[in-house]
Amino acid sequence: MDFCDFHPRQIVYLEHESTRLYAEVIQVGSRPVCWVRPLLLANNYLSMEPLVSDLRSVADLVLPLTLFHLALDTEVIPLLALLTSELQPDHNPLAVKQLNQFIHKVWQAQPSTF
Repeated sequence: MDFCDFHPRQIVYLEHESTRLYAEVIQVGSRPVCWVRPLLLANNYLSMEPLVSDLRSVADLVLPLTLFHLALDTEVIPLLALLTSELQPDHNPLAVKQLNQFIHKVWQAQPSTF
């Protein structure tokens, strides 16, 4: 799927090493960036028991479109099922730290993309 084909409410992922950030598309602008709402961070997402962090309480992100791929329902639904039905408190410091570390690693690996 072409990046320009992303639509609001679709689930996309950003992958780095064995970790994926899954997020909901909020808006794709005229510039090559995508506004997303983080949902979860899945470490070892290919394993039978991935380590999932709930990111639903963290701030939205605006990142380059080229970083994202469309997620398949069959891969996202089992991961979403691992989240508790209750949202974490707003500004959960652990979730914010995990997201910041992940984005920092992506930035270090692909500085020209930013």
